[in-house]
Amino acid sequence: MPGHVVIAEDDASMCELIAEDLRRRGYEVSWYTSAEEAFQPIVEGKCDVALTDLRMGGMSGIDLCERIVANRPDVPVVVMTAFGNLETAVAAIRAGAYDFVTKPIELGILHLTLKRALDHGKLQEKVKLLSAEVDRAHRFDELLGESLPMHKLYDQLERIADSDASVLITGESGTGKELVAQALHRCSRRSSGRFCAVNCSALPETLLESELFGHTRGAFTDAHTARKGLFLEADGGTLFLDEIGDCPLALQPKLLRALEQRCIRPIGAAKEIPFDVRVVSATNRDLEAAVEERRFREDLFFRINVIQLDLPPLRTRGSDVLLLAQQFVERFASQTERPVTGISQGAAKKLLAYAWPGNVRELRNAIERAVALTRYDKIAVDDLPDRIRAYESTHVVIGSEDPRELVPMEEVERRYILHVLKTVAGNKALAARVLGIDRRTLYRKLESYGGAGGEARD
Repeated sequence: MPGHVVIAEDDASMCELIAEDLRRRGYEVSWYTSAEEAFQPIVEGKCDVALTDLRMGGMSGIDLCERIVANRPDVPVVVMTAFGNLETAVAAIRAGAYDFVTKPIELGILHLTLKRALDHGKLQEKVKLLSAEVDRAHRFDELLGESLPMHKLYDQLERIADSDASVLITGESGTGKELVAQALHRCSRRSSGRFCAVNCSALPETLLESELFGHTRGAFTDAHTARKGLFLEADGGTLFLDEIGDCPLALQPKLLRALEQRCIRPIGAAKEIPFDVRVVSATNRDLEAAVEERRFREDLFFRINVIQLDLPPLRTRGSDVLLLAQQFVERFASQTERPVTGISQGAAKKLLAYAWPGNVRELRNAIERAVALTRYDKIAVDDLPDRIRAYESTHVVIGSEDPRELVPMEEVERRYILHVLKTVAGNKALAARVLGIDRRTLYRKLESYGGAGGEARD
């Protein structure tokens, strides 16, 4: 079926004539003798194209056209006007009408005009859908990466962007947790609001409380003026609590109450003030372990951890290392006005082989150094830091055709556990997460290896 046409024409016989012809051509038709009656089914979505007379009692055709454009811009409008009254037709076009036909109506011409209008509407809808697809495809462009872990992250971000649920971003230091929080804000319905960030480990307890909740004038020594605090400054936007695991234990109850009640009381104030923010937190610590050890409140943990995003370390992202490295080359070469365009094959191999314990932050620093030192248009192996040049990958299992070199499964497990522990710099909590076992199981296995865990730490 070509589409559903809604007709607004105060001459009922004219409506019947047009409707009968259009139905024979396969259209679905509804007609009304007033613009007011016709507008309701149009705004409810029961219309693909509107056909309206210009001069009617009550609401005019131009008024109807303006209301359709304001409420259903996807519905093209064709107006009917008497021959010789083209100035009114031009006014309708200016009001947003797609086209016009003159009276007396030639049904063949009317059919072609409506067909063009319908084709135009379908084309506009396709453009809209394609534009939305392009926007979605490039929604998180600032988070460079084509690896499977990054595509999983993009999918998670896409699904939660417009939610107001609290988000906890976890991951090793240097994985880009604040960058992800900023991307989440930019792609949310709160993007017109402010993105405010605070590092919970960088301020002492009293200053952090004032930074978050604000204070009144004279609330404490040196409080010469009142301050709103980040909860109120970020109202309508996003508040990013970085290093939430280092939030002082004494401050955590007040933070919990603010998140539960959605209001805060500035230091020295008598009244509470409501706020509307989305809270995104981040940590490189094992908060579950901190809860067990009573260094972090369990109720606060559940409040901030409605949705958890676990950022992949750089060593698991494969060739993303080279994508990021090239981006950093271009950035630092532009900043320093140096003619460096890329990375040599040898340097690329070294970058791919390295384990990147410092993640993206370490890669950025390495490339900035290399751009500053290189004498060529491409970064060479000698331009890389010593630790990257000298790094040799540890092979957990080496395939062999010699049966004498094969080892039992328990030995394979032992080697792999120790390899993971070494890769995460002895962090047992992180190693347990990587291995997919609980920490008690990891401790038992390490004890059975006779303390072979080296300089392991919790």
